[in-house]
Amino acid sequence: MNSPSTWRQPNAALYTDHYELTMLQAALHSGTASRRSVFEVFGRRLPDGRRYGVVAGTGRILEALTAFRFGEDQLQFLADTAVVDGPTLQWLADFRFSGNIFGYAEGEAYFPNSPILTVESTFAEACILETLVLSVLNHDSAIASAASRMVMAAGGRPCIEMGSRRTHEESAVAAARAAIIAGFDSTSNLEAGRRYGLKTVGTAAHSFTLLHDTERDAFEAQVGSLGANTSLLVDTYDVEAGVRNAVAVAGRKLGGVRLDSGDLVAQARWVRELLDDLGNTETRIMVTSDLDEYAIAALASAPVDAYGVGTSLVTGSGAPTAGMVYKLVSREGDDHEFVSVAKAAKNKASRGGRKYALRRLNEHGTATAEVIGIGHRPLDDGNDRPLLEQFVADGEILPGWTGAEGVERAVKRHTASLDELPDAVHRLQRGEPVIPTEYEEEA
Repeated sequence: MNSPSTWRQPNAALYTDHYELTMLQAALHSGTASRRSVFEVFGRRLPDGRRYGVVAGTGRILEALTAFRFGEDQLQFLADTAVVDGPTLQWLADFRFSGNIFGYAEGEAYFPNSPILTVESTFAEACILETLVLSVLNHDSAIASAASRMVMAAGGRPCIEMGSRRTHEESAVAAARAAIIAGFDSTSNLEAGRRYGLKTVGTAAHSFTLLHDTERDAFEAQVGSLGANTSLLVDTYDVEAGVRNAVAVAGRKLGGVRLDSGDLVAQARWVRELLDDLGNTETRIMVTSDLDEYAIAALASAPVDAYGVGTSLVTGSGAPTAGMVYKLVSREGDDHEFVSVAKAAKNKASRGGRKYALRRLNEHGTATAEVIGIGHRPLDDGNDRPLLEQFVADGEILPGWTGAEGVERAVKRHTASLDELPDAVHRLQRGEPVIPTEYEEEA
């Protein structure tokens, strides 16, 4: 990865919903705001037919937490609009998160009911983080989950994230980061490259060819500026003529050609033959054009060297949100002992209690179950990998989880996590999660 530049996190305090602050005011009024509480993020199910999910966004949450402050502008807005009363404004003015945050490392695979993030603090402190936490995790995990499937379908051929023009400008940065965590090689998004040290790539669009009087003039301008190792977009007019023009201009040093339309499987095959006949056996073929994991899988037999993915990636390839929720699972009682609490609605029931989570492995190191327990974790039997890491201790963000370092760590975690899952993880067909979620009795 590149060296990241200094980036200033914007104030995140009002990236929230109105009702979080009215709950805070009411809790302050009732005297329950300071009760020690445990909130948990989990998904009741994976997107329909998906076999696993990928955690992403935790590092961005931690970065946002550093700027989660109610400054003069935020407090003035809340006062002017009468969202909360004076005592609540004073509480907010002094707010600093002082609790603990645990969770699955970014890049880790997750399954139904995995306790992906646990926030331990007072009710007041944890309550007002809900929307920020969910908005980041639901978006980034959806993108990473889709990206992981695409990387698997690519079978070792590099995938390039290039969906910035198909989503919100800040979502584009987050999507690029999530895609890299899940195995993408690079991104077209320069801001993502600046913040997180990601590799960025790009050459030219059809408009550059149309700007010039002839396609050859455009290719000569691009090669003259960027060098023969550039990639030339050859389908603005006629693909065969485009390939011949590209070779005529750049010679055998031509780095690559990009195909962006038509029957990509058939086209890639005859373009490969044409390039080889012209002596350009080392020139790569990159394909784009509304690719998703299924289209990438269909190109497996074609002589394609790289895939550029945009719209399907940044929209989660049919699952634009991970469907995670943020629930109070335990809180301090009147006797200062913790009690488990849970919503009991039939279709939205949850399990109360502070959780631990383990990945159960067999003698070959292959995962067989997602094990979740309530209470104290039992002694390790040697075949269980603990899944929860600590990110924040008494309000202090622990090192290694944010910035470029956090992304690099997440990339490694993702690779290791998938390597221990059963072979069924590679199937794109709809199916059940590759490992079941099992509950252990409370210790």
